[in-house]
Amino acid sequence: MSNDTQTLVLAVPSKGRLQENANNFFKRAGLTVVQGRGVRDYRGALAELPGVEVAFLSASEIVQQLASGAAHMGVTGEDLVREQLADPAAKIEILTPLGFGHANVIVAVPEAWIDVRTMADLEDVAAAFHARRGTRMRVATKYVNLTRAFFAQNGVTDYRIVESLGATEGAPAAGQAELIVDITTTGATLQANALKVLEDGVMLRSEANLVASVCAQWSPAARTVARTILSRISAEEDARTSREVRAFVPKPQELATEAQTRFGARALFGFAKDGPLRLICPAKQVAGLSEWLVESGADHVSVTALDYLFSAHNALYERLAARIG
Repeated sequence: MSNDTQTLVLAVPSKGRLQENANNFFKRAGLTVVQGRGVRDYRGALAELPGVEVAFLSASEIVQQLASGAAHMGVTGEDLVREQLADPAAKIEILTPLGFGHANVIVAVPEAWIDVRTMADLEDVAAAFHARRGTRMRVATKYVNLTRAFFAQNGVTDYRIVESLGATEGAPAAGQAELIVDITTTGATLQANALKVLEDGVMLRSEANLVASVCAQWSPAARTVARTILSRISAEEDARTSREVRAFVPKPQELATEAQTRFGARALFGFAKDGPLRLICPAKQVAGLSEWLVESGADHVSVTALDYLFSAHNALYERLAARIG
């Protein structure tokens, strides 16, 4: 990592689909991630923004670097944050979900356990297993801390954890464990191994997040760069989830006020004497707003997609600033 306290360190996944999705996420915000001398170089930059060192790390390493303050911001899964940090809020701030890397941390048992559908059933089976065999039921997992917390929350105590080093879903068939706690996206691998997820066995619905370190050295220069990055991310996200709606209507100022109440729309500019009413509207409300404007006197309503929507208020940076002082 850079020793320059003026440089902001941004940690991103070093390989695979996560890296590709992270690069695409930043690219949508007008920020191009580049690797110094090619794919084997573990340091890079943002082409459009000086003062940033990009560190290419595994998703697990990113959590460690953020917690220690060696990285200022990073992209990693919530499952890893919750597993590795006993008190995440003390060391990091989860700024925003990124819309990729979706996966669930689940409790799965053999399909042959037809009477075991819930964690309460599992508690009964675990107690019977212990009484009959004199040993505790084994749970194979890489998520030791999440498993302990979730099982305690559900009153399951008669078990022991077998830390999984390989493919966790194969542990029951191999005789290494009776059940598993693992991460899954489609559930296909579980089915292939004759496992089923308990009805209340989804421990965490995870996805990739943009995460900031509370422990890093936030110099004025690093704060300025962070504000720029978060401003561009917010502008792209707001634009992607909004539309500009235009219509010539009678009493535009009154209709703008009512549109805000009804549809969450807001006037984009002041009201020109002979100009159209221009509103920014949540994308999911566009159809309802457009129909209402026609009913209110508009002959035509146009709807336009936006590239970026910058605002004087940067909610992401304000959240970060509140944490780092």
